[in-house]
Amino acid sequence: MTKGKRIYVLDTNVLMHDPTALFKFEEHDVFIPMMVLEELDNAKKGHSEASRNARQVSRFLNELIEAHGSNNVEGGIALAPPKGLQLRNADSAGRLIFQLKPVEAGKRFGTVMPDNLILGAILQLREDHPGIPVVLVSKDINLRIKASICSVPAEDYENDRALDDFNLLFTGATQLPNDFWEKHEGNLRSWTEKGRTFYEVRRQPDDGWYPNQYLYLPGEDEVELKVAKLDGDRVVLQIVDDFRTPQHQVWGINARNREQNFALNALMDPDIDFVTLLGTAGTGKTLLALAAGLAQTMDVQRYREIIMTRATVSVGEDIGFLPGTEEEKMTPWMGALTDNLEVLTHTDDHGAWGRSATNDLLASRIKIRAMNFMRGRTFLNRWVIIDEAQNLTPKQMKTLVTRAGPGTKIICMGNVEQIDTPYLTETTSGLTYAVDRFKGWNHSAHITLRRGERSRLADYASEVL
Repeated sequence: MTKGKRIYVLDTNVLMHDPTALFKFEEHDVFIPMMVLEELDNAKKGHSEASRNARQVSRFLNELIEAHGSNNVEGGIALAPPKGLQLRNADSAGRLIFQLKPVEAGKRFGTVMPDNLILGAILQLREDHPGIPVVLVSKDINLRIKASICSVPAEDYENDRALDDFNLLFTGATQLPNDFWEKHEGNLRSWTEKGRTFYEVRRQPDDGWYPNQYLYLPGEDEVELKVAKLDGDRVVLQIVDDFRTPQHQVWGINARNREQNFALNALMDPDIDFVTLLGTAGTGKTLLALAAGLAQTMDVQRYREIIMTRATVSVGEDIGFLPGTEEEKMTPWMGALTDNLEVLTHTDDHGAWGRSATNDLLASRIKIRAMNFMRGRTFLNRWVIIDEAQNLTPKQMKTLVTRAGPGTKIICMGNVEQIDTPYLTETTSGLTYAVDRFKGWNHSAHITLRRGERSRLADYASEVL
């Protein structure tokens, strides 16, 4: 055995969460108890994500056994990743070990439950491989507690985390140092093009800028900029539009703070195809996305229609099946849409009749779609809003974003402090994943909205509850 090598015991929930987990332990060996195979067999029936993953694990295991030869599994099977699976350190793969003998009676705990049989198999494994550290990897907290009681090291599966700490997530807006202009005085170049002001400066080793990142300098010399282009050791900065002034409204609304102004700049920029908006309740995510969408769909006619969808995860108990068509079933989930449309169409110029006519016109251009039927679709020249995106897994996020055809812009919004999906956390949410993976792309932008603009009651509730 190689020095420092460990044996990782994988629980069923890890494999059903990520079928490729088998191949993600680098040079270390992976042990699969017989009870895990039994549980995978029981879970393979159905159309859910977990059932699909269970079937995929079984296919991976079958491919490995066939490639190795089914007559000789006692010595372990080389964990060679299948074709098409891109992995780090794929050359230093360990072995796959199966449980080959039943658990002895003295190594069982309590009644014969799956967890206890897995624990018994681990204790037997330690006896068979003395001197080699054995670690249980499980997403089941209770099983990890039981393992710790038996002096078996246990860990959560963390390979699917987008980042280690949510506080490290890219915010999209950065404050510049007060001496920014003095620091770049010798290498600064400025010009005006098509009514926009640009500055070119030399990159600093520690600036950590990304394309379409927003920068601001507060105080007397207040300025708000966008990283327009990164070119080797040079960077082009562009002064952004100010949507806080009455003459610069978007469908009748203005930005109320700096982050909202940056968000409107990203939403109104035709060169940006993917925008992510993070923020707590009342920061204006849905209102900004709808206003920018209506302005570009109805006025400029850059997009043909607005499509709105969201993850249908209940906060409380489920109320059962809903009657009607796809759009009618989705309507109760779309309270955010109707609430914000009220704000955007609230005008006394033409009375109740005028408001009714406006609402009918807007309803014809805004489509509500269920996420369940997105597979295989392609959206052409559409403004797509994905609300409550914090409840999506990375795989679901990929399914939705890859629906974009030519001329389509996708806006993902959510609040990672309000995840209602079991097994998802701030660091494993599909929204966090999208923010982290897209930050280096020239046609995407992200803004974390910090200030609540809903009401003093909502702001205070966000802080104290």
